[in-house]
Amino acid sequence: MSTPSSTPSLSSRVRAPRAARGGPAAVPVPPPRTGPRVAWARRAPLLPALVFMIAVTQLPFVGTLVISFMRWNALDPGDRGFAGLSNYKAEFTDPTLRSSLTTTVVLTAAVVLVSLALGLGLALLLDRRFPGRGVVRTLLITPFLVVPVASALLWKHALYNASYGLLNGVLTWVWKLFGSSDAPQPDWLSQSPKLAVEASLIWQWTPFMMLILLAGLQSRPHDVVEAARVDGANSWQVFRHLTFPHLRRYLELAALLGTVYVVQNFDAVFTLTSGGLGTANLPYAVYSTFYQAHDYGQASAEGVIVVVLSIIVATFALRTVSSLLREEIR
Repeated sequence: MSTPSSTPSLSSRVRAPRAARGGPAAVPVPPPRTGPRVAWARRAPLLPALVFMIAVTQLPFVGTLVISFMRWNALDPGDRGFAGLSNYKAEFTDPTLRSSLTTTVVLTAAVVLVSLALGLGLALLLDRRFPGRGVVRTLLITPFLVVPVASALLWKHALYNASYGLLNGVLTWVWKLFGSSDAPQPDWLSQSPKLAVEASLIWQWTPFMMLILLAGLQSRPHDVVEAARVDGANSWQVFRHLTFPHLRRYLELAALLGTVYVVQNFDAVFTLTSGGLGTANLPYAVYSTFYQAHDYGQASAEGVIVVVLSIIVATFALRTVSSLLREEIR
C-alpha cells in the first residue's frame, strides 16, 4: 500500500502538463511585447511615405511662407530683402488684389450653393426607382469625370461661342419657330463673364454634390419613412421632418468639400476669361503676380492666403466626417 506522499493528488494530476499525461506539450503564449522599440518597429514601414509627404508638401509650403515675408521682384533684383507684413497688407489694401479676394468668395459661394441645390434635386430623383435609372445616373455623373480644362474648353467653344455656340444656335432656332430671323446673338463671355464661369463650374460640381447626397438618402432608415407614410404624412412632410434632418450632415460635408475644391479653381477662370472682366480669383491672381508681374513675394503671400482658407474649410470638413462616422458606429 502506497503512502499518500507517493501518490499524486487529483489537483496535481489536473495541473500536470499534457506531456506528462502522454499528450503533446502545451505551447506557452508569450506576453505581448510593448515599449518604444516595438512602437518604432511598427511605425518604420510608414516612415518613407512620411518623408516623401514632408518633402513634397511641407517643405515647399515653408519656403513659400518665408518668401511671402520678403521683398522680391525679379524685375528689380537689386531691391530684395525682408518686407515684414507689407505683402499681406497689400493683399487687403490694393484694389486689384482685394477684388480677387472678393471674387473668390462670391464665386465659391455661388457655385457651392447652386450645385448643392441641384445635386439635392437630382439625388431625390435618383433615389426613386424608374426604368433606366442606371443609365441616367451614369450620364449625370459624367460631367464630374471630365478633365477641368477640357470642361472649360467645351463651354468656351461649344456653348458660349457667339458664332457657332449651342446657346446662340438655340436662340436662333427658337426665334425661327416664331417666324423671326433677327435672333439675339449675345457674346456670353464678354457680357456675363462671372455668370459664364459660374455656370461651367456648377455643371462640373453638381454631380459631386449629387453623389454625396444620394449616399445619404440611401442610408435613411426606410422603416421610419414607411411608418410616416402609413400615418398619413405626404411627400413634403416626409422630406421636411425626416429626410432633410437626416441629410443635414451630408449637406454640410458636400458644401465644405465643394468649397475646398472650388476656392482653388484656376482652370475655368484661366480658360474662359483669362482672368479678365472681373473674374480673376485668388489662384489666378497668384499666377498673374508670379508669372506676369514676377513679384515672388506678393505671389507667395497670396498663395499662403489660399492655403490658409483651404485649411480652415478642410478643418470643418474633417469634423463633419468624424461626426458622421461616430453616428454610423452608434
